[in-house]
Amino acid sequence: MGKAYYDVIGSDDNWGIRHDDDPIGEYASKEAAFEAACAAASNAIKFGHEVRITVPGQDGSGNALGTASN
Repeated sequence: MGKAYYDVIGSDDNWGIRHDDDPIGEYASKEAAFEAACAAASNAIKFGHEVRITVPGQDGSGNALGTASN
């Protein structure tokens, strides 16, 4: 059985996903990157892979969804 790891990475309006140590995608928010990681993870599950998704917590300098505050 394979493993598929997805880490949401970035800050403010610059978010992406690191999949098995390779950065992929550009997203406007942490939430959008998380949704994309979930979709990819869903496909990995169909192939019997172990799946892990990690998302950083709020660091106090923006909002919880990871978008730039205006």
